[in-house]
Amino acid sequence: MPGSSPSRDWNIRSSEKDDDGFFEVRWSPFIRADKYRITSSAPALGGIVELYWRDLAGALNQFGLQRSWYGGVRATLRERCDPELERDPRRLAILEAHKNEIYYRYTLSESSADMDDVMYFLMETLFPGADAVAHSGRYQHIHLREIEPEELLHK
Repeated sequence: MPGSSPSRDWNIRSSEKDDDGFFEVRWSPFIRADKYRITSSAPALGGIVELYWRDLAGALNQFGLQRSWYGGVRATLRERCDPELERDPRRLAILEAHKNEIYYRYTLSESSADMDDVMYFLMETLFPGADAVAHSGRYQHIHLREIEPEELLHK
């Protein structure tokens, strides 16, 4: 669509059938974290962010998954990618150890309930049975499909 921001295409789409919720998560490309780039280009809209560090073999290793509402993904990324702002000791150690190899990606959503269900699915995939986050309670079953761009931005 002319004039639209590409970040608007990186979003969560949902539908339902019977008692099941179906979600399509369109992730942004992986972007190297830089506080100035985040401030100027990450949207101040609600969504979910994932954080990764890149090892010597070039593999991306996930170390963060968080939903954001107030302040949007921009505020969450600023806090989670800046060692001066990060308060969690585990994440801070990763930020300091992999200073120039931190990457993020995000997806946007205007629905808090959709984000609850997507976060629940993602956390249950990473940590089965941990019950780390609650789902919205709207569906008997949650189905999720992730669409990931092939590119890695700002290598």
